[in-house]
Amino acid sequence: MANQTATDQNPSKRNSNMNQNQDQALTIAGRNYRSRLIIGSGKYRDFNENLAALQASCAEIITVAIRRVNLGQNADEPSLLEVISPREYTILPNTAGCYNAADAVRTCRMARELLDGHKLVKLEVLGDQKTLYPNVTETLAAAEQLVKDGFDVMVYTSDDPLVAKRLEEIGCVAVMPLGAPIGSGLGIRNPYNIRMILENASVPIIVDAGVGTASDASIAMELGCDGVLMNTAIAEAGNPVLMASAMKKAVEAGREAFLAGRMPRRLYASASSPIDGTFF
Repeated sequence: MANQTATDQNPSKRNSNMNQNQDQALTIAGRNYRSRLIIGSGKYRDFNENLAALQASCAEIITVAIRRVNLGQNADEPSLLEVISPREYTILPNTAGCYNAADAVRTCRMARELLDGHKLVKLEVLGDQKTLYPNVTETLAAAEQLVKDGFDVMVYTSDDPLVAKRLEEIGCVAVMPLGAPIGSGLGIRNPYNIRMILENASVPIIVDAGVGTASDASIAMELGCDGVLMNTAIAEAGNPVLMASAMKKAVEAGREAFLAGRMPRRLYASASSPIDGTFF
């Protein structure tokens, strides 16, 4: 049908054999996670508000910008790790603020030292300060080097299906296409591209950037994405803790709707109760 949306399609081939009554865990770099929501650590009033939002979201992974958040590199400042324990949560260091491959690789190496050999990182190499759009060329170069260095790389990228597949071939453990520009809150602006990425992927696909509210998170999950990463949508909400709770429910509802398989869209009404064979 010509007017069918991306969310109307059948589940991707990666999930075609899945038992519809039993979901599978989100597996990243060999570790299973119950939650498919990942939240950030920027723009909160303080570390305690960040912790409260994290707890309300039930997320198990929190991403941290090494260049902006203290994990111990600044001995005279409070450390996030004093409030959010790496024993309870997976700390996902990211390279936010890097604009070339060399800086991104250097930042990941520093994170590995700060976190006692921690290998899981989120790679993002930005093109400019205005759009924060990914620099794909530098991202590919950084991903190749980090994989060679033994890192487990989750990578932020554009919604280009060919680039996404190349990042998987390089060895990235998760590919994270943007839904819309970072911090824009515009929602999922590119559902068809994300759908194409999903159809050709064998690693987790996690929407990263652009989510503004709970319905955006549900749409990402209804498309078949394996998870959603967000920061601004929660941190800049009027009530971040309440929004974190809403995002938890939205991700879960979207995932269940994807597994269930939505009804087809129809141009005309269809009676809920059949009338064939009834007496009038």
